[in-house]
Amino acid sequence: MEYDYLVVGAGLFGAVFAQQLKESGKSVLVIDRRKHIGGNCYSYSYEDTGILVHAYGTHIFHTSDQRTWDYINRFTAFNRYQHRVLTTYGSKVFAMPINLGTINAYFGLNLRPKDAEAFLASKREPIPSPQNLEEKAISLIGRELYEAFIRGYTRKQWGCDPRQLPAGVITRLPIRNSFHDSYFDDVYQGIPLEGYTPIFERMLAGVPIELGVDFLADREAWMKRAKRVVYTGPIDRYFEYCHGRLNWRSVRFETDRLAESDYQGTSVMNYADESVPYTRIHEPKHLHLEKPWNSAATVIVREFSCVDNDAPYYPVNFESDRDVYAKYADLERSEQRVVFGGRLAKYKYYDMHQVIPAALTAVKKELTGS
Repeated sequence: MEYDYLVVGAGLFGAVFAQQLKESGKSVLVIDRRKHIGGNCYSYSYEDTGILVHAYGTHIFHTSDQRTWDYINRFTAFNRYQHRVLTTYGSKVFAMPINLGTINAYFGLNLRPKDAEAFLASKREPIPSPQNLEEKAISLIGRELYEAFIRGYTRKQWGCDPRQLPAGVITRLPIRNSFHDSYFDDVYQGIPLEGYTPIFERMLAGVPIELGVDFLADREAWMKRAKRVVYTGPIDRYFEYCHGRLNWRSVRFETDRLAESDYQGTSVMNYADESVPYTRIHEPKHLHLEKPWNSAATVIVREFSCVDNDAPYYPVNFESDRDVYAKYADLERSEQRVVFGGRLAKYKYYDMHQVIPAALTAVKKELTGS
């Protein structure tokens, strides 16, 4: 059977695209290299605990865009979880992102909001045009806070000196002069009540899916299965690395069940010290305080940043990467039968709330030409 569309990748971009195609009356086949749908959003119930674990790290849905919120609510209901992150540094625990509580605790002060800006200004180093993450951070929060909370964590997360990373990376982390410690400021925020996997099951209901198959291992045969292809995998791999490999970071996880009711008292604990091998520990039961969990057990997930070319997660985006990606983007435009989308295909750090509107816009353009 020849389908109208073959969607390569059952992650969020591919699932939204496929759902919209099917809703428009198109025939669609979805394939994925993994053995499950949902991409990095995949969640599952851990053994006999019933605890919903996010297999690839904690995913919090947040958005201020009404269209995005209305769309995702077609497939799930959310709890009222508000994301708050803590960071362990030097055997002490601090609130993240950096806020007035962090500043007071770190420096042993009792500043009020009106004093915080002047205090930070006294710590900043004047760098008129920051050229990298380190310079940008020091220009925002000063060297002491940078050395404590940013430098070591960044080196672990990205596997390089922060001076090699673009200045814009640090702008994803807000700096606050109040005690406001919620990680996101979006109007809507929460965790799907049943986890993420049911969202994808509902999106892809009625769509044929083949899992554990590699599109690029038999590209010619798969291309014959459909008139058009939606590709969400790594763009450098699609073009057989003809312009070289892009730099990606990957993540590996160690999951343990513990015979205690609460290990760390929060859903995510970061570890800023470079001497600690993992970047953070997740305790997923804290994402669902509305559920009556088994008080005799908890699950924790240690997260380690690494390089794994078979499992790319995050685009590193060195300056050399931007040059290489530009060449692949030129090749992309020559692929008349293929639509490229998502974090891996666009070499862009998309969050879930950014992927959905990107997919909705792309599929509308595909179907209507505008």
